[in-house]
Amino acid sequence: MICAVVCCLMIQPLYAQMKITVTKESPLFKLQLAEMAISNMYVDSVDEKKLVEDGIRGMLEKLDPHSSYMTAKEVKAADEPLSGGFEGIGVQFNMIDDTLMVIQPVVNGPSEKAGIIAGDRIVAVNDTAIAGVKMSREDIMRRLRGPKGTKVRLGVMRNGIAETLMFTVTRDKIPVKTIDAVYMIKPQVGYIRIGSFGSTTYDEFMEGMKLLRKKGMKSLVLDLQENGGGYLQAAVQVANEFLRNGDMIVYTDGLKTPRTDYRAKGNGSFTEGRVVVLVDSYTASAAEIVTGAIQDQDRGTVVGRRTFGKGLVQRPINLPDGSMIRLTVSHYYTPAGRCIQKPYTKGGGKDYAMDMMNRLKSGELTSADSVHFSDSLKFHTLREHRTVYGGGGIMPDHFVPLDTTRYTKFHRMLAAKNVILNANLRYIDTHRKELKKAYKSFDSYNASFEIPQSVIDNILQEGERLEIKPKDDEELTRTLPYLRLQLKALVARDLWDMSEYFAVSNESNDIVRKALEILEDGDK
Repeated sequence: MICAVVCCLMIQPLYAQMKITVTKESPLFKLQLAEMAISNMYVDSVDEKKLVEDGIRGMLEKLDPHSSYMTAKEVKAADEPLSGGFEGIGVQFNMIDDTLMVIQPVVNGPSEKAGIIAGDRIVAVNDTAIAGVKMSREDIMRRLRGPKGTKVRLGVMRNGIAETLMFTVTRDKIPVKTIDAVYMIKPQVGYIRIGSFGSTTYDEFMEGMKLLRKKGMKSLVLDLQENGGGYLQAAVQVANEFLRNGDMIVYTDGLKTPRTDYRAKGNGSFTEGRVVVLVDSYTASAAEIVTGAIQDQDRGTVVGRRTFGKGLVQRPINLPDGSMIRLTVSHYYTPAGRCIQKPYTKGGGKDYAMDMMNRLKSGELTSADSVHFSDSLKFHTLREHRTVYGGGGIMPDHFVPLDTTRYTKFHRMLAAKNVILNANLRYIDTHRKELKKAYKSFDSYNASFEIPQSVIDNILQEGERLEIKPKDDEELTRTLPYLRLQLKALVARDLWDMSEYFAVSNESNDIVRKALEILEDGDK
């Protein structure tokens, strides 16, 4: 699914600004009368709050697929990844055998300062056991998080120490990064992967660019695969770094919302170096704004598969109880004038949600010839006058077919049952110290490390116990190379961070490999 937090315009609450006049002829009067009649006269008791919420959802469901209603709790959960942080203890963790295992404490975060280290198992929170009691992940998170400045007492089991260790951690603001990876993928070629566009994305992006330039970057691979979008303004800020003064980035326009143009300011830090943008079917919204700007301005090359096709702008309407309506108020248009919103029927949310499955069935993901655009949706880029199309996502300049043979059914079943992840967690938990001692740097690790056969054997045995088996030797043979690479990437993540994870996993990413070929061949 595309990220639920869509490309939004930040505004003040509107309910205080609205001048509402209700007459007997008004549809609003009819709606109020119905609600009052149900609340006061219905044969059984009703939850009036839920009744109103269901009514709002019902109205919005008859509009476009991206207008939506969110409760106060849903608003908080949706905004957190984009707002730049939350308040808690600051650990990356996973659950193994019903126990929370720390993957990494956040650098300089509350848990690291208190002495918690990677591999620790948190078994109790404020004297309440959370291990071995089948507690839900949500309940565990609720106990660990809390307002900045409050204290939480953690019981921790550590390898090599028999007794439970006790730590008092003072909760703090924990930063949430929207950029997944920054590293030099080849000499003079930098790589940045943006996971979403949030309030901190631009600052993170500029820090990444500064680091890469210090390492000699001349060209950039900007990875927007699986980026579901986020804040429009963050997308504009990132796109600005590549474009010349006055270049159009995007404009928005709606029936009752005046047109707004967003143009480059001429202060971009990377207006000359070569750029390749990576996209796939889950690249959406704000990520499509950046992609469209770079493609329409002939600033770089787009590689991958046709993007999601979300060209609608939502305006958040904050309600008094903390809930929110995200109402579509305008379309956005790329510099060449394209609206890349894919077709939809009002009220046809279920059909809209099936689009990805339909793309796979039609053969679009494996063949560029299966993608058809109407001549009426033809546009031209602004400098080289190349043909591009609107009306259904952004078609890349270089199409890369999905390799359907790599992700076997056997692999998908192992992943769905957490067999692969759990095997990795057990391996890193047992061998963390010796791995850190053996590999002083990621480069030495990446050059020589191979996942032990014993780990693969354990995965196969666990799969068999769960009745997950390859249908034949051929499927097993196709599964093993990617499985080994995936495990190597997961170990790298646990020893270092996400940049190292992608440095390993990108070795088998066909879209990334195509981008490097283009840069090597000198193809603009």
